Amino acid sequence: MRRGTNMPAVSQFNQTVILDLIRRSPNGISRAELAQRVGLSGQTASNVARRLLDDGLIEEAGTHINGRGKPPVIMKLIPDSRFAVGVHLDPAYVTYVLLNIAGDVVEHRRTRTPSVMDPSTVVAAMADEVRALVDASGLDRSRLVGIGIAAPGPVDRERGIILDPPLLEGWRDVALRDELATLTKLPVLLEKDVNVAAVAEIWAAGGAARNNFGFFYYGSGLGLGLAIDGEVRSGSSGNAGNAGAVVVPAAGIPNRSRSDMLGHIASPAFLVTQAVEEGVLAAGAEADIDASFDELVALATARDEGATRIIARAAENIAEALVVVINLLDLDVFVFGGPFWTSFAPLALEEIGERLNTSPHRMTHLRIRVETSSLGDDVVAIGAAALVLDSVLSPRPSALMIAES
Repeated sequence: MRRGTNMPAVSQFNQTVILDLIRRSPNGISRAELAQRVGLSGQTASNVARRLLDDGLIEEAGTHINGRGKPPVIMKLIPDSRFAVGVHLDPAYVTYVLLNIAGDVVEHRRTRTPSVMDPSTVVAAMADEVRALVDASGLDRSRLVGIGIAAPGPVDRERGIILDPPLLEGWRDVALRDELATLTKLPVLLEKDVNVAAVAEIWAAGGAARNNFGFFYYGSGLGLGLAIDGEVRSGSSGNAGNAGAVVVPAAGIPNRSRSDMLGHIASPAFLVTQAVEEGVLAAGAEADIDASFDELVALATARDEGATRIIARAAENIAEALVVVINLLDLDVFVFGGPFWTSFAPLALEEIGERLNTSPHRMTHLRIRVETSSLGDDVVAIGAAALVLDSVLSPRPSALMIAES
């Protein structure tokens, strides 16, 4: 539990601490309980609650009879008091969600990522989709906080630029944040996709009780978002989590001409290529990775020997990479998600978990838990929207520190 402070200089921090606790209390909470749980005086908690009421973020929702005396007034979040748009740009799909402050998806859209190599054309299409998303909801735009974009790395989040993502051809030094802000006339934040997925698990999925975990992203590329002590750790430049660069002993892959990096031997595109080389899929299947990957998974589900072998190898290689992470960071929980994970999960999740818990190379005595994100295919887009709400509403103890000059 985060602790508040009575120092006047950090009254905004007190407000975000209290709002965060109310947000995580779906049945409501009294002023007295707020004060007790965040370590503030009763008067300070009441003053903060009054400001939140005046701002229209919370409401008084009746009383709770609990013994003698005046029953305490219960305060609850107003879910539709604030909204944010989340956009997830993957080389295969662009996903859009409208998220309210309670973490509920109000509207959803998904399109295939345009194959054109002109980023400006794609950004213009994204702006149109954002407008359509908001219009479909009937939302009063005054309640819209902004837009969060999750994109493949590397990114320059300070300047809002996509630098040179290997799977987005032509997207070099694209000022995505500013271009979208100009077209939509809304504030925009840009972050790397895997880090945003971890934000979603903490913020929207009620991750208060899960402070340390890794989020394994399985999309066109592979990545790992890290949450340590309840905060996402994105590194010095915001580009941490490049799990695809982890080297693993890729035994059992025939005719291999690529490196031993995980991103080269476990990605959907590589599995489809392997399936073609091994005669599991027809020649030319690489032309449509999405459909061919689904076909490969369907064959494995039907117990086709070749398809099963390819999927099992991928699960083994992912587990090998995660053992390295376990040994470095002492994590015991991994959440999985991403555009290609939903179909992959029934075949891979249990296998990965078994290998993590039986690996002779792991150094921990803890049992490793693996699970699929409860947020589904929209997890990264949800995280992007949550990132915007998080930047405005959620407490960050590190923000109280005075930066060195």
